[in-house]
Amino acid sequence: MRIDKFLKVTRLTKRREIAKELCDDGDVLINGKVAKAMSEVAVGDTLVLLLGRHKITAKVLLIREFARKEEAANMFEIIADEVGERGE
Repeated sequence: MRIDKFLKVTRLTKRREIAKELCDDGDVLINGKVAKAMSEVAVGDTLVLLLGRHKITAKVLLIREFARKEEAANMFEIIADEVGERGE
């Protein structure tokens, strides 16, 4: 599944367009590599999202094309959620 769609389905971002913009800005990493919106994500991958001052590290547990709010939380596990200065 594409990373932009995964971020939207899991509700880590509100809209797919926001996920695409994050990827275009280099604020999404998959297994330590900068991700493009079309990058594929697989079970077991580690994602890093830079959202404002938050640096969220998550592990992909499950991939589904569609998910209700309750199911979306089971698709990933937050490993770390750090708050710091932008650019750290």
